[in-house]
Parts: sequence; structure tokens; C-alpha cells
Amino acid sequence: MTCSSTPRRALAILLLAAGAAVTPLASGAAQERPSAERAGGEKPSQDLARVVAGQQRRAGLLDLYVDVRAGKVRLRLPPPGADGVMGRYLYQASLASGLGSTPVGLDRAEMARTQVVAFRRVGRRVILQAENHGFRADGGTPEEQRAVRDSFAVSNLWSGEVEAEAADGAVLVDFSSFLGQDALDIAARLKQRRQGTFRLSAPLSYIDAAGAAAFPENVELEAVQTFTSEEPGPEVRGVAPDPRNLTFTVHHSFLKLPDPGFTPRLHDPRTGTSVQVLVNNYGADLTEPVVYRLVRRFRLEKTDPTAARSRVKKPIVFYVDRAAPEPIRSALVEGAGWWAQAFEAAGFIDAFRVEVLPEGVSPMDARYNVINWIHRQTRGWSTGQTVVDPRTGEIVRGVVQLGSLRVRQDRMIFEGLVGADRTGAGGPDDPVQLALWRIRQLSMHETGHALGFAHNFAGSTYGDRASAMDYPGPLVRVKGDRLDLSRAYRTGAGDWDKFTVKWLYSQFPPGVDERRELDRLAQEAVARGYRFITDTEHPASTQWDNGDDPVAELDNVMRVRRIALDRFGLQNIPKGAPVADLRRVFVPIYLFHRYQLDAAVKQIGGVDYAYAVRGDGQERARPVPASAQRRALAALLRTLDPEALDLPDRTVELLSAAQSGSTDRQFEIELFRTSGGPVFDLPGVATTASDLTLSPLLDAERLNRVVEQHRRDPGQLSLPELLSGVFDALAPQAGKELPPRLAEIRRRQRVRLAGDAADTLFDPKLSPTAAAELRTALTRFGGQLRDYRGSPEELNAAQYLAAILLDADPDRLKALTADRLPSSPAPPGSPIGEGCWFCAPPTAADR
Repeated sequence: MTCSSTPRRALAILLLAAGAAVTPLASGAAQERPSAERAGGEKPSQDLARVVAGQQRRAGLLDLYVDVRAGKVRLRLPPPGADGVMGRYLYQASLASGLGSTPVGLDRAEMARTQVVAFRRVGRRVILQAENHGFRADGGTPEEQRAVRDSFAVSNLWSGEVEAEAADGAVLVDFSSFLGQDALDIAARLKQRRQGTFRLSAPLSYIDAAGAAAFPENVELEAVQTFTSEEPGPEVRGVAPDPRNLTFTVHHSFLKLPDPGFTPRLHDPRTGTSVQVLVNNYGADLTEPVVYRLVRRFRLEKTDPTAARSRVKKPIVFYVDRAAPEPIRSALVEGAGWWAQAFEAAGFIDAFRVEVLPEGVSPMDARYNVINWIHRQTRGWSTGQTVVDPRTGEIVRGVVQLGSLRVRQDRMIFEGLVGADRTGAGGPDDPVQLALWRIRQLSMHETGHALGFAHNFAGSTYGDRASAMDYPGPLVRVKGDRLDLSRAYRTGAGDWDKFTVKWLYSQFPPGVDERRELDRLAQEAVARGYRFITDTEHPASTQWDNGDDPVAELDNVMRVRRIALDRFGLQNIPKGAPVADLRRVFVPIYLFHRYQLDAAVKQIGGVDYAYAVRGDGQERARPVPASAQRRALAALLRTLDPEALDLPDRTVELLSAAQSGSTDRQFEIELFRTSGGPVFDLPGVATTASDLTLSPLLDAERLNRVVEQHRRDPGQLSLPELLSGVFDALAPQAGKELPPRLAEIRRRQRVRLAGDAADTLFDPKLSPTAAAELRTALTRFGGQLRDYRGSPEELNAAQYLAAILLDADPDRLKALTADRLPSSPAPPGSPIGEGCWFCAPPTAADR
């Protein structure tokens, strides 16, 4: 079913709902039994005005009565309706202060899921209930809606006694106990991350009554919560002054429900928007699916809906955290502000802007969309989050978290490429200026998520790097014997960014078939060759790569890497810096090809598919052409050349410098860990780099796809051809021995290859056919090693490995998967990898 034929009945009902208040699902049952809910409760004897006398009143969406000395916050709730509901609001819990640990999370400005909550009067109590809007019966009869409502749970979050009541039925409740709950499930998060069993300590926690704030459309409350444990984990021990006591400031926002009139928009898989609301509609016609998806977007309305270009009623404004220092702050404003170009292209005049957060305003204030500047002990991901009405997908607030260490990592990488003496020079190869251009792009990227846009990892494969929603690797070109970084990062909104803003935010004149127009826009994007892929296994979807030809770019990156490594030395760190710092600068330069490697290896067994809909011409998935796969294999094998992995002696001699004093976790985790101990072990490092090629080439699912593609097309790359190409490239050949300097790298590579192959052989995902071919290849490789006759060193190593590969006992081969050298993974590349690169190794009890 195409997006143009997405459930018409559901869409019509959504549009009707947008023109009137959305009726909460949970209200029907209460409407039928309000008297039962209030029966038996005596009216409180205390008068509300008398009880609040002397307390600070803060009027707003809900009136607050604050007792600073007692540390209490009371709410004045309006009189209940016939259904017992005293008000419905959007509720958002978040962290005003964080832990500072990348692998654990719990960062400042991190948010929980947005909920629609209702305060309900039940006798002498008030219950705060989170309603369930994920399961509906759009347009159904009252009986159909009741059946859905009664089939799925709601969640009561809090209950409190009515302290006093006004003549009109308004009540006063002490809300302090709600603020004392573990609303963000912090204790469970710490336990899940193996940081210990923590419990919320009431004596060490308190309500920040003085900070309670009420505004016409939001209420902001905070609690300081301390969690205690007798056995805190390693991450906690690394960041907290007393790891047994972790104290967080938890922020609670209650926001007015959005006004009627917002037009929900159904998701189209081709358009690069983030699905926020997944709806199960049990009122759907039998010809329609039960599940539909709503995209998330801000309410953006033209003052003249009939005009192709118009100003807007209320622009979208993001504010940069004042905690970001200059010149970073200005770069963040400029980069995020590039979205204005896309809104202008979509026909919205002055619809989007970025400013610095006004002095004195809290970044946690729900009235502001904020780009937060976040600190952690080690570098980590940045994020773009949203506060969304779960009924309609309307974004009411955007929240961005930008990790502060990444810009410093980027500066260090550029110093590794061109030298630290270029820092501050102000030219196109100034590492500081390059890092600032990168953070402009990052600011745009994460703000894009907060606007409702998804990753597009294919954005680097067409146009001039068509989307900020890709992860961009720096574009470095070789000119003679120097590196050209003049176009390291693109600036402004790309073609894809402009399209996706137009699709998500376009407002159509009255009488226009919106559904048809949106489908037309999506079809035009397909016709122009725009690609949108978020899946990281797609051959066109790689993070931190460049270009539409992954093999050509891999060759380019290898040249860039060689030039940088040949010049690598003391000039790559600032004057006066510890020489040990070279060890950290060295890692991203030696592994500079790691992401483009990923792009090239995806060609092997690769399948080109799209997020197609029926009728758009891209429905069929097709294997990567055989010629492209063979070309990629040849390029990948070139990365295993020991000469490409070797270093000059002068560089090796610099990389054993050690650092005295206390250990710095940010430094330690970024280094190669090898079998050389404190002494730099080049063959071990080269083997780790080799594994970046070997391990993904021998991935079980990849081998299965190669078998299947050859089954369907005998002209495709076959598994025997792939395996023989890899094993023969590393097999010893009498009379063609490498120089001793390079031979040790090759010997280590062979053990790593055998270990990777053994890993895959025992992978339960490997198909029987692929397993048979791989076992045959291992046996053949063992025979090549056994039959080798050459230099003594080569002969001894070959015989050792051959004995393992040709042994009939499978346990001997299994042991190789654990015993191969080196056993350490590559140091972290992206801020967070598959799994947790920063975490401590599991203990025996964890295994």
C-alpha cells in the first residue's frame, strides 16, 4: 500500500481531531461512574484559603503554594469535571544535573518519555494517572472505544490526600511526595549498567521548593535525589566524589496541552522523518491496517495559507545554552541556524531562528527549545530530543544535548593530520577552525533531530553531501604531497535537508488534497535520485564516509593516511605537551581509513534496497553488481599490505613514551592495547587494524548473502572465490617471502584471520553451505601452511598454525578464537560503538 493510500478513514479522523479538542481515551469510563469514584469521601473540613495562608503563591498553569522552610510544594487543582478529571497536561521528567559518565548515560538534559497525565479526584484523594493513547478506536462507537480502553492498562503515578477544598470545588494537595519518587528510574539504570544496586535515600534527598516556578502554560518543579550503594561500579567510582552517594537534580515539567487545530501527518517511509507516535487503531476498517504512524513536527502555520511564500504566526526558535563558551557558542548558533535556509526554500519566511538563551533563564524551562552544552568524563554521542504530544505527534519542545569533548577530539585529529603548529594559524588547515566547522554541522544535525528528522546515512553519496543528517567524515584530498582540507565540511542546508523540511512542514492551501501533494513531493525526490537510508548495513549507508564510489574513496583515504603517517612525529602535539600524548593522537590517524573500510566492505554481499512504496519504481532490491564487489574485494585486500601498516622507526620510537602521575580515563581508553605492555607493539597494532578488514569480510550474514547471490546469479562473486581471495592474500609462498620487517606483521595477520574465520564457523547464524565452504577454506589454508618450505621463522610459524587448523578436534580450533593475538579491540572511533567500548570488562560472575 502506498503512502498515498494510507488509511483514509484514519487520516480523516485525525484531521477532524485536529480541529477540535482531542478526547482522551480514558475519560469515557470515568464519565459513566463519577458518583462511584467520589462516594464515601467526606468533604475536607479545612478551608483552602486558611491552609495556604503564609505560603508563597506562584500563579500559573497550576497555582503553586510553596513552603520553603518545610521544603514542600502544594498544588491548587481546579474543580473536577463530571468525569472526576481536574485537568490534563503533558508531563515530562528530565535531569537538571547528570552523572557525567558516557557509558552509563544519565546526562544533564536527558529526558524520559512524554506522557499525557490527568489529575483525578477520587473521594478524598487525588490520583495522577498517565493515560494510554497508543491504542485507540478512531471514529469507533462508544462501545468500540470502551473495549479498546478496557483492554490496555493505564498507569497511576501518584496519589495524595486532599488537604483543603475551596467553595468552588478546587482542592489543595501536597505534591512533595510525587517529587520524591524515582521518576527517571535512575536506580534501575545504574543496575542495568552494572554500576551497583542503588536505592533512593529519603534523608539525603529534598524538594527544591524555592526553585518551583509557575507560568501561564507550564509549571517547573525540581527535586534533589541521592541514591546510595555499598558496592558502586567502576564508572561511578570514576566520576563521583563519594561513589556510594550519587546526587541528581530531577526536573519535572507540566505543560498545557496543545491547543486544537494541529494537523497530524501520517508517516511516509521515503521522507526522512522520525516516527514518534505508533498508533494501534482497532477502529480501522478491515481494508486498512491496524497500525499507523504519525511523524513528529512543530506546529508551523503561515499567516497566509494560500501564499506560496508567507511569514508564520509563530516561528520556531532554538536557544543555545550560555554554558557553551566562545567561539563555540557562536558556531552553534550559526550551524543550527542553517535550517532557516531549508524553511525559506519550503516557503516559510523567517520561520526558524537560533539565539543565545537569555541571561537568567534556566535551560530546563519548558518554554524554550534549548541546545544544551553537556560535559562528560569521556566523549560521547550528542542527541536531539523532543517533547511530543503522544496523541498527535506535535512537538511542543526541542532539546539538544551536545557533548563538549567532541570538538576537542576533532581538533586533535586535525592536528594529527596537518600538525599542531597549524593550530591558531587561521588558515583552511587550522585545526581549531576545522573543529569549529565540524561543530557547526553537528549543531545543525542534532537540531534536525529535534525538528523531527531522522538520520540519512546515504546523504554523502549524492549531491554536495546532501544532508546534515548524515554523519560526515572530513573530506580530505591529496594535492601533490600535501593534504587539502579546504572543503572538509559542507556548509548550509543540503538538497535532502530542503526536501525533508518541505515534506514535513509544507502547509497547503484550503481545498488542496494534502495527501496527494505529499505523495507527489516524495515521488519527485525519488525521481531526482535523492536517497534516504538509516540502516547501517545498506551498501550506500555508512557513517563518517564520503563519496558515491566507496572503493575510490578508500584508495584516497589510504593515500591521506600514508602522507599523515610518514610525517607523524613531535610536530603533531603542541610544544611543551607530554610526548605520551602522541599515543592518543596516533590512533585516529593510523585508523583513519576505518570508516571508509566499512563503506567498501558493505559492497561484498551487498543488497541495494529502498524504503519503497508500491508504484514508486524502487520496489525491487538488487545485489551490488559483481564487478563492484570484486573491485571492492581487491581494494580491501590492499589495506592488508604489511607495507601499508608499517611505520618508520623514528615514529615507533616516539610511541613508547609513557605518562607519569594519576591515570586519565579520557586518555587511557583512547590508546591501542597490545601485547607489548608499555612498549609500543607495531605488529600488534597492525594486526588490530587488519581485523577491521578481516572480521567484517568474514561476517556470517555477509557470507550467507554471498552464497545466496551466487545461487541466483552464477556470475556473482562466489563464496569460494571470496574466501580463496582472502586466504591466498595472506598465505606464505616459497620464494616470495616478505622482508623480515614486514613478515612479522603477516604472521600475526594469519593468526588473526584463522581466529576470525573460526569465530564465524561457530556462529549459529552461518548457513550450512557457508559453514562447509569456510571449513574447506580453513583446511586448505592449513594445507598451504603445512606444505610451505621457506625461511626458518616462516616455517615454524606456518607449522604451528597448520597443526591447529588441521587438527580433527574442533576444540583446538575453538581455542584459537580466544587465543589469537592481539585480543584487544580497536580503540573507540565513534563516541559509542556497537556494545560499550568504554565499559569495564565483565567479571567472571558476569560471563
